[in-house]
Amino acid sequence: MTNKIYISQGMLVAMIVNIIYVKAIGVTQGTLARAVGQDMWIATLLGILQGAVMIYATYLVVRAMPERDFIGIGEALLGRWFGILIALIFIVFFIAAFGPVMITFVYHLKDYFLPEAPLWMFIVAALLVGSLGCFYGLEVMGRIALVGMAFIFMLNLLITIGSTHEFDIRNLLPVFESGVKRTAAASLHYDADCALAIMLAALVLPIVKDVGKKGSRAAVMGIVVSGISVIMWAILESAVLSADVTSQYTVSCMKLARNAHIGDFLQRYEMIMIALYSLSALFQVMFCIYGTAEGAARLFGLKNNKWTIIPSSIVLGFFGYWVIEDHFRAIDYLEHYWPFIAVPIAFGMPLLMLGLSIMVGKKPDVSAAASK
Repeated sequence: MTNKIYISQGMLVAMIVNIIYVKAIGVTQGTLARAVGQDMWIATLLGILQGAVMIYATYLVVRAMPERDFIGIGEALLGRWFGILIALIFIVFFIAAFGPVMITFVYHLKDYFLPEAPLWMFIVAALLVGSLGCFYGLEVMGRIALVGMAFIFMLNLLITIGSTHEFDIRNLLPVFESGVKRTAAASLHYDADCALAIMLAALVLPIVKDVGKKGSRAAVMGIVVSGISVIMWAILESAVLSADVTSQYTVSCMKLARNAHIGDFLQRYEMIMIALYSLSALFQVMFCIYGTAEGAARLFGLKNNKWTIIPSSIVLGFFGYWVIEDHFRAIDYLEHYWPFIAVPIAFGMPLLMLGLSIMVGKKPDVSAAASK
Protein backbone atom coordinates (compact mmCIF):
# COMPACT_ATOMS: atom_id res chain seq x y z
CA MET A 1 0.00 0.00 0.00
CA THR A 2 1.42 3.38 -0.96
CA ASN A 3 1.88 6.12 1.62
CA LYS A 4 2.08 8.97 -0.90
CA ILE A 5 -1.37 10.13 0.17
CA TYR A 6 -2.54 10.97 3.65
CA ILE A 7 -5.89 11.67 5.22
CA SER A 8 -6.47 13.68 8.37
CA GLN A 9 -7.73 12.25 11.63
CA GLY A 10 -10.94 14.22 11.13
CA MET A 11 -11.45 12.43 7.81
CA LEU A 12 -10.97 9.08 9.55
CA VAL A 13 -13.62 9.99 12.12
CA ALA A 14 -15.98 11.11 9.36
CA MET A 15 -15.40 7.93 7.33
CA ILE A 16 -16.21 5.76 10.34
CA VAL A 17 -19.36 7.75 11.11
CA ASN A 18 -20.55 7.57 7.50
CA ILE A 19 -19.95 3.86 7.05
CA ILE A 20 -21.94 3.02 10.20
CA TYR A 21 -24.72 5.59 10.28
CA VAL A 22 -27.04 4.93 7.33
CA LYS A 23 -27.54 1.21 7.81
CA ALA A 24 -27.61 1.54 11.61
CA ILE A 25 -30.52 3.99 11.60
CA GLY A 26 -32.10 2.59 8.46
CA VAL A 27 -32.55 -1.13 9.07
CA THR A 28 -30.64 -2.14 12.21
CA GLN A 29 -33.03 -0.42 14.62
CA GLY A 30 -36.01 -2.25 13.15
CA THR A 31 -34.13 -5.52 13.58
CA LEU A 32 -33.29 -4.68 17.19
CA ALA A 33 -36.91 -3.72 17.89
CA ARG A 34 -38.03 -7.13 16.64
CA ALA A 35 -35.40 -8.79 18.82
CA VAL A 36 -35.62 -6.91 22.14
CA GLY A 37 -38.41 -4.34 21.87
CA GLN A 38 -37.84 -1.07 23.71
CA ASP A 39 -34.42 -2.28 24.90
CA MET A 40 -33.14 -1.59 21.38
CA TRP A 41 -31.26 1.48 22.59
CA ILE A 42 -29.48 -0.57 25.29
CA ALA A 43 -28.44 -3.15 22.69
CA THR A 44 -27.09 -0.29 20.57
CA LEU A 45 -25.14 1.06 23.56
CA LEU A 46 -23.59 -2.36 24.21
CA GLY A 47 -22.62 -2.58 20.54
CA ILE A 48 -20.93 0.83 20.73
CA LEU A 49 -18.76 -0.29 23.65
CA GLN A 50 -17.81 -3.53 21.92
CA GLY A 51 -17.04 -1.75 18.67
CA ALA A 52 -14.82 0.81 20.46
CA VAL A 53 -12.78 -1.97 22.07
CA MET A 54 -12.26 -3.81 18.80
CA ILE A 55 -11.32 -0.77 16.76
CA TYR A 56 -8.74 0.05 19.44
CA ALA A 57 -7.39 -3.48 19.01
CA THR A 58 -7.21 -2.77 15.27
CA TYR A 59 -5.19 0.36 16.00
CA LEU A 60 -2.78 -1.65 18.17
CA VAL A 61 -2.11 -4.02 15.27
CA VAL A 62 -1.41 -1.17 12.85
CA ARG A 63 0.69 0.69 15.42
CA ALA A 64 3.18 -2.18 15.48
CA MET A 65 3.82 -1.63 11.74
CA PRO A 66 2.29 1.78 10.93
CA GLU A 67 3.44 1.74 7.31
CA ARG A 68 1.30 -1.34 6.50
CA ASP A 69 -2.40 -2.15 6.43
CA PHE A 70 -3.70 -5.55 7.56
CA ILE A 71 -2.85 -7.21 4.25
CA GLY A 72 0.71 -5.93 4.41
CA ILE A 73 0.99 -6.87 8.08
CA GLY A 74 -0.16 -10.39 7.22
CA GLU A 75 2.60 -10.66 4.62
CA ALA A 76 5.18 -9.37 7.11
CA LEU A 77 4.10 -11.83 9.78
CA LEU A 78 3.74 -15.12 7.88
CA GLY A 79 4.70 -14.44 4.29
CA ARG A 80 3.01 -13.88 0.95
CA TRP A 81 0.53 -16.74 1.32
CA PHE A 82 -0.92 -15.25 4.50
CA GLY A 83 -1.22 -11.83 2.86
CA ILE A 84 -3.17 -13.48 0.03
CA LEU A 85 -5.48 -15.12 2.59
CA ILE A 86 -6.12 -11.78 4.31
CA ALA A 87 -6.81 -10.14 0.92
CA LEU A 88 -9.36 -12.87 0.16
CA ILE A 89 -11.02 -12.28 3.51
CA PHE A 90 -11.36 -8.56 2.72
CA ILE A 91 -12.91 -9.40 -0.66
CA VAL A 92 -15.42 -11.80 0.90
CA PHE A 93 -16.27 -9.35 3.68
CA PHE A 94 -17.00 -6.37 1.45
CA ILE A 95 -18.97 -8.44 -1.05
CA ALA A 96 -21.07 -9.76 1.83
CA ALA A 97 -21.40 -6.22 3.23
CA PHE A 98 -22.80 -4.95 -0.06
CA GLY A 99 -26.03 -6.86 0.57
CA PRO A 100 -27.07 -4.85 3.68
CA VAL A 101 -25.76 -1.65 2.07
CA MET A 102 -28.03 -2.19 -0.94
CA ILE A 103 -30.96 -3.17 1.27
CA THR A 104 -30.63 0.18 3.01
CA PHE A 105 -30.04 2.22 -0.15
CA VAL A 106 -32.62 0.64 -2.45
CA TYR A 107 -35.49 0.09 -0.03
CA HIS A 108 -35.32 3.70 1.18
CA LEU A 109 -35.76 5.00 -2.36
CA LYS A 110 -37.90 2.33 -3.98
CA ASP A 111 -40.41 1.69 -1.20
CA TYR A 112 -41.05 5.35 -0.42
CA PHE A 113 -40.36 7.37 -3.58
CA LEU A 114 -39.94 5.29 -6.76
CA PRO A 115 -41.95 2.06 -6.35
CA GLU A 116 -42.27 1.52 -10.12
CA ALA A 117 -38.56 1.94 -10.89
CA PRO A 118 -36.64 -1.25 -11.76
CA LEU A 119 -34.14 -2.56 -9.21
CA TRP A 120 -31.23 -2.51 -11.62
CA MET A 121 -31.54 1.26 -11.99
CA PHE A 122 -30.76 1.85 -8.30
CA ILE A 123 -27.84 -0.57 -8.34
CA VAL A 124 -26.30 0.82 -11.52
CA ALA A 125 -26.66 4.42 -10.30
CA ALA A 126 -25.08 3.61 -6.95
CA LEU A 127 -22.21 1.67 -8.54
CA LEU A 128 -21.46 4.41 -11.08
CA VAL A 129 -21.17 7.07 -8.39
CA GLY A 130 -19.35 4.70 -6.06
CA SER A 131 -16.85 3.65 -8.72
CA LEU A 132 -16.12 7.27 -9.57
CA GLY A 133 -15.42 8.13 -5.94
CA CYS A 134 -13.27 5.01 -5.55
CA PHE A 135 -11.30 5.87 -8.70
CA TYR A 136 -10.34 9.28 -7.31
CA GLY A 137 -9.09 7.66 -4.12
CA LEU A 138 -9.28 7.89 -0.36
CA GLU A 139 -8.57 11.62 -0.15
CA VAL A 140 -11.66 12.44 -2.18
CA MET A 141 -13.68 9.85 -0.28
CA GLY A 142 -12.50 11.42 2.98
CA ARG A 143 -13.68 14.87 1.89
CA ILE A 144 -17.04 13.40 0.86
CA ALA A 145 -17.27 11.81 4.30
CA LEU A 146 -16.65 15.17 6.00
CA VAL A 147 -19.55 16.74 4.11
CA GLY A 148 -21.66 13.67 4.82
CA MET A 149 -20.95 13.94 8.54
CA ALA A 150 -22.08 17.58 8.55
CA PHE A 151 -25.32 16.50 6.87
CA ILE A 152 -25.73 13.74 9.48
CA PHE A 153 -25.52 16.26 12.32
CA MET A 154 -28.07 18.48 10.56
CA LEU A 155 -30.43 15.54 10.09
CA ASN A 156 -30.11 14.49 13.73
CA LEU A 157 -30.85 18.04 14.88
CA LEU A 158 -33.94 18.29 12.68
CA ILE A 159 -35.29 14.87 13.64
CA THR A 160 -34.82 15.63 17.33
CA ILE A 161 -36.59 18.98 17.10
CA GLY A 162 -39.37 17.52 14.96
CA SER A 163 -40.02 14.52 17.22
CA THR A 164 -40.01 15.99 20.71
CA HIS A 165 -43.70 16.92 20.62
CA GLU A 166 -44.62 13.21 20.45
CA PHE A 167 -41.87 11.92 22.75
CA ASP A 168 -43.29 9.61 25.44
CA ILE A 169 -40.68 8.29 27.86
CA ARG A 170 -43.12 5.62 29.07
CA ASN A 171 -42.52 3.80 25.78
CA LEU A 172 -38.92 3.18 26.95
CA LEU A 173 -40.08 1.31 30.05
CA PRO A 174 -39.60 -1.20 31.55
CA VAL A 175 -35.84 -1.38 31.05
CA PHE A 176 -34.34 -4.82 30.32
CA GLU A 177 -37.78 -6.33 29.84
CA SER A 178 -36.17 -8.75 27.38
CA GLY A 179 -33.49 -9.72 29.90
CA VAL A 180 -29.81 -8.90 30.03
CA LYS A 181 -28.67 -11.96 28.05
CA ARG A 182 -31.15 -11.47 25.24
CA THR A 183 -30.34 -7.75 24.98
CA ALA A 184 -26.61 -8.47 24.95
CA ALA A 185 -27.12 -11.09 22.22
CA ALA A 186 -29.14 -8.58 20.16
CA SER A 187 -26.20 -6.15 20.22
CA LEU A 188 -24.64 -8.49 17.64
CA HIS A 189 -26.68 -6.66 15.00
CA TYR A 190 -25.06 -3.33 15.86
CA ASP A 191 -21.69 -5.09 16.12
CA ALA A 192 -22.17 -5.95 12.44
CA ASP A 193 -22.39 -2.22 11.71
CA CYS A 194 -19.22 -1.59 13.73
CA ALA A 195 -17.59 -4.39 11.73
CA LEU A 196 -17.70 -2.16 8.65
CA ALA A 197 -15.82 0.54 10.55
CA ILE A 198 -13.24 -1.93 11.86
CA MET A 199 -12.49 -3.26 8.39
CA LEU A 200 -12.31 0.30 7.07
CA ALA A 201 -9.78 1.17 9.78
CA ALA A 202 -7.76 -1.95 8.95
CA LEU A 203 -7.21 -0.56 5.43
CA VAL A 204 -7.14 3.19 6.09
CA LEU A 205 -5.26 3.67 9.38
CA PRO A 206 -1.77 3.44 7.81
CA ILE A 207 -2.41 6.58 5.72
CA VAL A 208 -3.82 8.66 8.59
CA LYS A 209 -1.53 11.53 9.59
CA ASP A 210 0.22 10.95 12.93
CA VAL A 211 -1.42 7.54 13.27
CA GLY A 212 1.15 6.49 15.87
CA LYS A 213 0.40 9.47 18.09
CA LYS A 214 -3.34 10.10 17.88
CA GLY A 215 -4.69 7.30 15.70
CA SER A 216 -6.30 5.52 18.61
CA ARG A 217 -8.23 8.61 19.63
CA ALA A 218 -9.53 9.20 16.11
CA ALA A 219 -10.57 5.56 15.61
CA VAL A 220 -12.36 5.26 18.95
CA MET A 221 -13.89 8.72 18.56
CA GLY A 222 -15.34 7.64 15.22
CA ILE A 223 -17.14 4.72 16.88
CA VAL A 224 -18.36 6.91 19.76
CA VAL A 225 -19.58 9.78 17.56
CA SER A 226 -21.38 7.41 15.23
CA GLY A 227 -22.84 5.60 18.23
CA ILE A 228 -24.21 8.80 19.71
CA SER A 229 -25.70 9.74 16.33
CA VAL A 230 -27.36 6.33 16.02
CA ILE A 231 -28.55 5.87 19.61
CA MET A 232 -30.53 9.09 19.30
CA TRP A 233 -32.63 7.37 16.63
CA ALA A 234 -33.01 4.25 18.77
CA ILE A 235 -34.38 6.32 21.64
CA LEU A 236 -36.62 8.46 19.43
CA GLU A 237 -38.04 5.52 17.49
CA SER A 238 -38.81 3.66 20.69
CA ALA A 239 -40.27 6.68 22.53
CA VAL A 240 -42.14 8.29 19.63
CA LEU A 241 -43.28 5.33 17.55
CA SER A 242 -43.04 2.59 20.24
CA ALA A 243 -41.00 -0.56 19.78
CA ASP A 244 -44.02 -2.46 18.40
CA VAL A 245 -44.52 0.02 15.56
CA THR A 246 -40.76 0.23 14.86
CA SER A 247 -40.54 -3.54 14.57
CA GLN A 248 -43.10 -3.58 11.75
CA TYR A 249 -40.90 -1.61 9.34
CA THR A 250 -37.85 -2.72 7.40
CA VAL A 251 -36.75 0.91 7.08
CA SER A 252 -37.98 2.18 10.44
CA CYS A 253 -36.24 5.55 10.25
CA MET A 254 -38.53 6.61 7.39
CA LYS A 255 -41.57 6.07 9.59
CA LEU A 256 -40.05 8.36 12.22
CA ALA A 257 -39.24 10.92 9.51
CA ARG A 258 -42.87 10.86 8.39
CA ASN A 259 -44.02 11.57 11.95
CA ALA A 260 -41.59 14.45 12.50
CA HIS A 261 -42.57 18.04 11.80
CA ILE A 262 -41.79 21.59 12.90
CA GLY A 263 -44.90 23.73 13.22
CA ASP A 264 -47.45 23.71 10.41
CA PHE A 265 -45.08 24.41 7.53
CA LEU A 266 -42.28 21.83 7.72
CA GLN A 267 -44.15 18.54 7.60
CA ARG A 268 -42.94 15.00 6.88
CA TYR A 269 -39.19 14.87 6.68
CA GLU A 270 -38.80 12.09 4.08
CA MET A 271 -37.30 14.23 1.32
CA ILE A 272 -35.14 16.18 3.76
CA MET A 273 -33.88 12.92 5.19
CA ILE A 274 -33.00 11.45 1.81
CA ALA A 275 -31.22 14.66 0.80
CA LEU A 276 -29.18 14.89 4.00
CA TYR A 277 -27.98 11.34 4.22
CA SER A 278 -27.56 10.55 0.55
CA LEU A 279 -23.80 11.21 0.70
CA SER A 280 -23.43 8.79 3.61
CA ALA A 281 -25.33 6.10 1.72
CA LEU A 282 -23.13 6.60 -1.34
CA PHE A 283 -20.01 6.57 0.82
CA GLN A 284 -20.94 3.08 2.02
CA VAL A 285 -21.17 1.98 -1.61
CA MET A 286 -17.83 3.64 -2.39
CA PHE A 287 -16.00 1.89 0.39
CA CYS A 288 -17.48 -1.51 -0.40
CA ILE A 289 -16.11 -1.06 -3.92
CA TYR A 290 -12.79 0.22 -2.55
CA GLY A 291 -12.40 -2.66 -0.07
CA THR A 292 -13.21 -5.28 -2.73
CA ALA A 293 -11.01 -3.64 -5.38
CA GLU A 294 -8.09 -3.16 -2.98
CA GLY A 295 -8.27 -6.78 -1.86
CA ALA A 296 -8.39 -7.96 -5.48
CA ALA A 297 -5.45 -5.74 -6.44
CA ARG A 298 -3.33 -7.09 -3.61
CA LEU A 299 -4.42 -10.63 -4.42
CA PHE A 300 -3.07 -10.32 -7.98
CA GLY A 301 -0.03 -8.24 -7.03
CA LEU A 302 -1.14 -5.04 -8.79
CA LYS A 303 0.38 -1.68 -7.84
CA ASN A 304 -3.02 -0.02 -7.34
CA ASN A 305 -6.70 -0.87 -7.49
CA LYS A 306 -7.64 1.14 -10.60
CA TRP A 307 -7.82 -1.99 -12.77
CA THR A 308 -9.97 -3.91 -10.28
CA ILE A 309 -12.65 -1.26 -9.64
CA ILE A 310 -14.87 -2.18 -12.59
CA PRO A 311 -14.66 -6.00 -12.12
CA SER A 312 -15.32 -5.52 -8.40
CA SER A 313 -18.34 -3.30 -9.14
CA ILE A 314 -19.78 -5.92 -11.48
CA VAL A 315 -19.45 -8.67 -8.87
CA LEU A 316 -20.96 -6.42 -6.19
CA GLY A 317 -23.79 -5.46 -8.52
CA PHE A 318 -24.82 -9.05 -9.22
CA PHE A 319 -24.67 -10.00 -5.55
CA GLY A 320 -26.57 -6.87 -4.47
CA TYR A 321 -29.29 -7.55 -7.03
CA TRP A 322 -29.62 -11.15 -5.88
CA VAL A 323 -30.07 -10.06 -2.27
CA ILE A 324 -32.63 -7.29 -2.78
CA GLU A 325 -34.63 -8.94 -5.57
CA ASP A 326 -36.62 -10.90 -2.98
CA HIS A 327 -37.71 -8.89 0.06
CA PHE A 328 -37.94 -11.95 2.31
CA ARG A 329 -34.51 -13.14 1.19
CA ALA A 330 -33.11 -9.69 1.95
CA ILE A 331 -34.47 -9.62 5.50
CA ASP A 332 -33.39 -13.19 6.12
CA TYR A 333 -29.87 -12.39 4.94
CA LEU A 334 -29.78 -9.17 6.96
CA GLU A 335 -30.87 -10.74 10.24
CA HIS A 336 -29.62 -14.34 10.09
CA TYR A 337 -26.53 -14.40 7.88
CA TRP A 338 -24.83 -11.02 7.72
CA PRO A 339 -24.06 -10.66 11.49
CA PHE A 340 -22.49 -14.12 11.57
CA ILE A 341 -20.28 -13.24 8.60
CA ALA A 342 -19.32 -9.73 9.69
CA VAL A 343 -18.64 -10.09 13.40
CA PRO A 344 -16.34 -13.16 13.34
CA ILE A 345 -14.25 -11.60 10.55
CA ALA A 346 -14.03 -8.03 11.85
CA PHE A 347 -13.72 -8.91 15.54
CA GLY A 348 -11.58 -12.00 15.01
CA MET A 349 -9.01 -10.55 12.62
CA PRO A 350 -7.55 -7.90 15.00
CA LEU A 351 -7.30 -10.49 17.78
CA LEU A 352 -5.60 -12.96 15.41
CA MET A 353 -3.16 -10.29 14.23
CA LEU A 354 -2.36 -9.25 17.79
CA GLY A 355 -1.67 -12.86 18.74
CA LEU A 356 0.54 -13.43 15.71
CA SER A 357 2.41 -10.17 16.34
CA ILE A 358 3.22 -11.31 19.85
CA MET A 359 4.24 -14.81 18.71
CA VAL A 360 6.65 -13.61 16.00
CA GLY A 361 8.16 -10.89 18.17
CA LYS A 362 6.40 -7.81 16.77
CA LYS A 363 4.50 -7.08 19.94
CA PRO A 364 2.64 -3.76 19.87
CA ASP A 365 3.45 -1.28 22.62
CA VAL A 366 0.09 -1.40 24.40
CA SER A 367 1.13 0.81 27.31
CA ALA A 368 2.46 3.51 25.00
CA ALA A 369 -0.66 3.32 22.83
CA ALA A 370 -2.90 3.63 25.88
CA SER A 371 -1.14 6.84 26.93
CA LYS A 372 -1.88 8.52 23.62
